[in-house]
Amino acid sequence: MSTINNIRTNQPLTTGGNVSNTDTGKSKPASGSQSNATESDSVSLSSQGQSVGQIHQQLATQEAFDTEKVNAIKEAIANGSYVIDADKLAANMIKLEDDLKGL
Repeated sequence: MSTINNIRTNQPLTTGGNVSNTDTGKSKPASGSQSNATESDSVSLSSQGQSVGQIHQQLATQEAFDTEKVNAIKEAIANGSYVIDADKLAANMIKLEDDLKGL
């Protein structure tokens, strides 16, 4: 079964099921009668939460960048043929600043 620790250890999450947690080694307040029953919690995700989980799993399987493009740029830099278009770079920086102002 999936627990909160699975998130920290990058183990896959399951959606739409119950998650149970057994109290072990924790002391309970003194009462007239003690029982051996285990406590369990359950969690259910909304359809939006399940969608987010599916998107997360899809993104986790994709590469973060285009390896071929990175290698081509590295080679161009190494052989001196990489050209930086200063006007295009400046325009993109201004566009990014404008986009960030809307946040």
